[in-house]
Amino acid sequence: MRTQAGFLAVGPRVGLRAFTRQDSEEFTALAAASRPLHAPWLHPPVDAESYATYADRLITDPDRYGFLVCERDGGRIAGFININNVVQGAFLSGAIGYGAFAPAAGRGLMGEGLGLVLRHAFGPLGLHRLEANIQPANQASTKLVRRAGFRLEGYSPDFLFVDGAWRDHERWAITREMTERRSAAG
Repeated sequence: MRTQAGFLAVGPRVGLRAFTRQDSEEFTALAAASRPLHAPWLHPPVDAESYATYADRLITDPDRYGFLVCERDGGRIAGFININNVVQGAFLSGAIGYGAFAPAAGRGLMGEGLGLVLRHAFGPLGLHRLEANIQPANQASTKLVRRAGFRLEGYSPDFLFVDGAWRDHERWAITREMTERRSAAG
């Protein structure tokens, strides 16, 4: 399902599209320039070899979906949102990971992109639940999911190995029903 300009979904300022191998140069340059913004929370690929490995997993693994959030005006990559560890069957769930690039930070583009990912996940992908695991000090990430309607569900000590150590994370989640109620409420 493709819409305007090859996007999977579009909003007023951004569109979502799948990762491609051809995005390597732009993605890695933006990731390298955004290291101060991302540290110590995440480490997206900053060279062609690591990007190829990263993108190939998103392109070929049926349990992952990778989306580039791109500005509609010019198509520049603003950030990325991935749905990982998708489980089908009775669970219909996945875990999201994301990052904004420095030129887009603070402009609301990732919030718009996350809204598009939620609609895509709960629509065409048929998922029921998405979870975001966030280090407690990562206030920008917490604000992003809170604005999107996620609820805090718990705390997991030593949950993920990030930046050389096992890090505590808060578990935030949203379900299809939560987004439907939110839409109905206006």
